[in-house]
Amino acid sequence: MKKGSMTKAALAAMMAIAMAGCSSSGSAADGSAEKAQNIIIAISPDYPPFDDLTTDGKLTGFDVEMGDWLFDWLNENGYSFTHEWKQLSFDTIISAIQADQVDLGLSGFTYDPDRKVLFSDPYYGSAEVAMVLANSDIKTLDDLAGKAIGAQAGTTGEECANEIEDAKVTAMQDMGILVETLRSGGIDALILDEPVAKNYAASGTFTVLDGALLDEETHIIAAEGNTELMDAVNKALKAFLESDDCAALKEKYGL
Repeated sequence: MKKGSMTKAALAAMMAIAMAGCSSSGSAADGSAEKAQNIIIAISPDYPPFDDLTTDGKLTGFDVEMGDWLFDWLNENGYSFTHEWKQLSFDTIISAIQADQVDLGLSGFTYDPDRKVLFSDPYYGSAEVAMVLANSDIKTLDDLAGKAIGAQAGTTGEECANEIEDAKVTAMQDMGILVETLRSGGIDALILDEPVAKNYAASGTFTVLDGALLDEETHIIAAEGNTELMDAVNKALKAFLESDDCAALKEKYGL
């Protein structure tokens, strides 16, 4: 044929391929995807019992098992998803969501209006508390004034630390390193979520001060405007919170 010309049969074939490509990424009338949509979930696995790694480097924790449960439920209830976990430092997850590099953040996120993301319904109530060495002279929250305080970068714990009078705040990406810094005396106290603090304090090396610096709730996050995915997540969250599996996981992880 001449350059640039096309038979009717060839044109029809190309149109069929194009239409097939469009339908593979679309949604069915009932809201489920006709082709499995892969969801990338960002997590910072340094916050036990919510997010952690086993000795052989596998993800573990309440958030991980809950996240897997949510997508199993969705796929049993008319949706078609695959999902994978992506390890990031906590302070980079929001920017990764905003840049469309990941779809969800499931790593102990609490509500903050300055975080320009979409928040799910809450799935766990928590509080920001102060943890110190068991033999520390710091006995109350008032004793934190003027002390060297650690917190994970990008968290509400860091915000709380910065509000302590005359505190010298050290923010780091990795909670594990912060805990070791507290253990070695490099900081006087560490601000973190209450369940995480109690998890570390169970060893007897640390103690959690009475009282909360901030009461809060934990959410899953997505990009602003990604309401279709978040609506599905909220449906699954409701089912999870009402299930016996939720109670079993809380007991398993001491929550």
